[in-house]
Amino acid sequence: MEKAFRLAILAVLALIFVSSPFANASESPFIVAHKRVALKKINSGIERISVSIDVYNRGSATAYDVTLADDSWAQDVFDSVIGNTSKSWERLDAGSLVSHSFELESNVKTIYYGAPALVTYRVLTKSRLQEAYSTPILPLKILSDTESGKMTEKLKKLLVNYGSHISALLIVILFMHMVFNPSKQSGNKKRH
Repeated sequence: MEKAFRLAILAVLALIFVSSPFANASESPFIVAHKRVALKKINSGIERISVSIDVYNRGSATAYDVTLADDSWAQDVFDSVIGNTSKSWERLDAGSLVSHSFELESNVKTIYYGAPALVTYRVLTKSRLQEAYSTPILPLKILSDTESGKMTEKLKKLLVNYGSHISALLIVILFMHMVFNPSKQSGNKKRH
């Protein structure tokens, strides 16, 4: 009995010593950045791109000297309209969120593949700057006149204008199908 008690105490002490280095490691910032982009056609030759980036600290410690840089926007395709593509904060406390937005314009018809934004920050226990990347964005079809977009608009107009007529017609067709094509189960029951 005494031997089992000693083994239990040794196991608890070993667990405490083994987990203490990991406890300090888990007390650090954990940066998550989410990048969103919205396109809005200004006129037939210009499209505005609104970019919004949310930076979260999901860790258990403060991040210092936080810098967001989203420099992947090619200058030959985009012109800056509102705001800058970079932003800095002195600190980002654990569990907090900061956001940054800017707008660009383009008059170049293209499919643009943007890169994730880069977030750098400092941790008190480490000398090197830490890095995190935002979520990527889907390819942007700038100034595109897609056939699927035109077809979707035409379909929406048809449904708005004739949706109730189409529904009534489908109900009549379904009713007639049921009347003139009785189910096979009812036909099998009559034969027996």
